[in-house]
Amino acid sequence: MKRTRDIITIGFALFAMFFGAGNLLLPPYIGLQIGDHVGITILAFGLTGILLPFFGILSIVNSGEDFNDLGGRVHKNLAPILGSIIMLCIGPMIAIPRTAATTFEVGILPSFPNAQPIWTSIAFFAVTWLLTIAPSKVVDIIGNFLTPMLLVLLIGLIVLGVMNPIADYSTSALSTAESFTLGFIDGYQTLDVLASVIFAGIIIMASKAKGYKDIKSKNYVVIAAGALAAVCLFIIYGGLIYLGATSGISDTGIKRSELLIYISRSILGEYGTIAIAISIALACLTTAIALTSAIGTFFSELTGNKLGYKLLVTICCVVSCVLSITGVDNIISFAYPILSFVYPIVITLVIYYVFFGAFVKSKLPYRLALAASTLMAIIGLLKQFNLLGDGMIDKLNHIPFFAYDLGWVVPSLIGFVIGILIATPSLRGSNPSS
Repeated sequence: MKRTRDIITIGFALFAMFFGAGNLLLPPYIGLQIGDHVGITILAFGLTGILLPFFGILSIVNSGEDFNDLGGRVHKNLAPILGSIIMLCIGPMIAIPRTAATTFEVGILPSFPNAQPIWTSIAFFAVTWLLTIAPSKVVDIIGNFLTPMLLVLLIGLIVLGVMNPIADYSTSALSTAESFTLGFIDGYQTLDVLASVIFAGIIIMASKAKGYKDIKSKNYVVIAAGALAAVCLFIIYGGLIYLGATSGISDTGIKRSELLIYISRSILGEYGTIAIAISIALACLTTAIALTSAIGTFFSELTGNKLGYKLLVTICCVVSCVLSITGVDNIISFAYPILSFVYPIVITLVIYYVFFGAFVKSKLPYRLALAASTLMAIIGLLKQFNLLGDGMIDKLNHIPFFAYDLGWVVPSLIGFVIGILIATPSLRGSNPSS
């Protein structure tokens, strides 16, 4: 009974850590664009927004207790370098400012149209700072109190919207393949794969604090909690995509926050604004608490505690507060090229280690797979900034899936196979981790 209760607490906390600003705003907007291709789009968004984050947790569980253990399986310098990039993305550069910006645009502005974002941001990060300063209590605060309220509100909205759709499916010019690509790539914006390799360390620490110290019981609790979080995410994401597809809005230029407000008002009437404001505040606050705690812990350990946890938490809150006033859409636009570069690298690391880590012990295959993904991510970044000519792009389109921004998939696999072929002779009589 105690283990079940602990799994629910940790699982709900993990769900709330993942489910923040982008997770609430992105699915309805995706639904708006895909017409009746709802099923395939939910599948695609679920791959990058649910399955891969779950794999991220598995990769940490299988390699040790935190991201340093996973990165060390490939190269001793990978965890500090890639980990720092991940932490800046899911921290003060993108994800944390987006939580406060979303809270203002969806939770405050509809009721107080003359409000200024700076005051909301100051209040938001003051609360975040207070609830983050004691890291040992983060999981229980989120899992026991904040998440159940959030789930009740969102599931209520979705059930009512499914039972009484606002309108028929929207019209869309996107094909099935294009809808799949949209869902898959926009899943990057959740930042959950990046967050998963960091959050895994937090919930592993929480499970140990609850008495699950041996490897078997600890891994069981963490994996079960991850599965519970994944189920919750699937229900919420699928429902929100459906609500967007049946919103009756034809203007795809509508702001994401305005779309969510329109849907909530259409379904819940005059109480919709209040309900969505509470949902937004809970979703964004739980994510901001978890991310800020992770930032403080990671960089404190990286600097050998030369920079203290409380100082780093304070700096993170201040920087995030300043950046949050630029607005949600600006933050998402700024984030897209950065995430299109970072995501292929992290996905490659997570997927190859989850599927092959148990029996491919040599570091070389993983290094070559990561090198190939990094190269393709750089090329993709150049494409994003229109630095490649049409002739070059036509040639690159011969790479499988490159036209769909997934050009890293096949090269990483080729690099991994080449690494295995090169390393195999040495595995017969030498150190398997060489």
